[in-house]
Amino acid sequence: MRIFFFLSFLACIISCNNTADTTATDTAEDAAEETNETPNLAFEKEVHLNNVQQLTFGGNNAEAYFSFDNTHLVFQAENPAWGAECDQIYYMPIGGFEGDTPPLLSTGKGRTTCAYFMPGDKSILYASTHLGGDECPQMERPANGLYTWPIFKDFDIFVADLEGNITKQLTTNDGYDAEATLSPDGSMIVFTSTRSGDLELWTMNTDGTNMNQVTSGLGYDGGAFFSPDGTKLVFRASRPQTPEAQKTYKDLLAKGLVQPTNMEIYVCNVDGTDLQQITNLGKANWAPYFHPGGEKILFSSNHHVESGRQFNIFSIDLNGENLQQITFDETFDAFPMFSYDGKKLVFSSNRNNGGGRDTNVFIADWVD
Repeated sequence: MRIFFFLSFLACIISCNNTADTTATDTAEDAAEETNETPNLAFEKEVHLNNVQQLTFGGNNAEAYFSFDNTHLVFQAENPAWGAECDQIYYMPIGGFEGDTPPLLSTGKGRTTCAYFMPGDKSILYASTHLGGDECPQMERPANGLYTWPIFKDFDIFVADLEGNITKQLTTNDGYDAEATLSPDGSMIVFTSTRSGDLELWTMNTDGTNMNQVTSGLGYDGGAFFSPDGTKLVFRASRPQTPEAQKTYKDLLAKGLVQPTNMEIYVCNVDGTDLQQITNLGKANWAPYFHPGGEKILFSSNHHVESGRQFNIFSIDLNGENLQQITFDETFDAFPMFSYDGKKLVFSSNRNNGGGRDTNVFIADWVD
């Protein structure tokens, strides 16, 4: 998660010649209209994707997740044209929204992350810093130039209805509580927290009770999702091994920062038992999500390019075998999520943005 900061980093390392506005996207759309052709949004090798459609145009749009009835998506966006100078939460039908701006579900204050539909599709779960201030919180950047993500201590987890009214605050810990997602049966939430002193996975009931720590290894555990049967969790994790790496991790965390350039994909039971490392690819492997069959995982990675400047979606079996590249955009594909019926895949990509920096939400029919 932490999409705003990741995309800011990606924009810097990929190109210094592009401008962060919607001009390039508008040009691409205009060109398609002039030729009366629908742009081909899938690449030739993307054999698992059919009928790819673009749902947003301009800004940074990501982490789109399906409603239980598969008719709507909740997502976060940073788009000055919508009045969102840093990430806020929106939702839309799976065919895209009408008008200039989709409905805003967060407060419009502070910074938000990781929204997810609650049971019944009448409310959402998300994290926000708005109790710590109305403005976008700013991170302290380390003097050594390391690329880092901020771990804002003002993040807490809330439930809001589809009118944007907060109906419940689930966490009150003086520290980072965010990255919350829901089990398929709607009974349990998994989230990342610093309440133990490190960035670990925790679970709780949907009313905020019965909190249990899941992971305990030194490093950043985050971006967790439940398996289709609700018995396992898949997540990304850093595991600094050397004394020097461990010291760097601890020093950064003390400043509310993490360095997410080396992460692998892990799976464990919901109670933390049977922890298994699924990937051993090097570089940044993240944004994992279970395939509907429960026996393989989709995730985003830059391991396949020496520069580390290209992220694509891959699949891998739970035993760590049969690695397969799913998407082939030359810049950025990430945040895959399947609809609950397994028929569609939603993801975020830099494709079809005219060479600019915009990241948009796309949806496709999934082909096994």
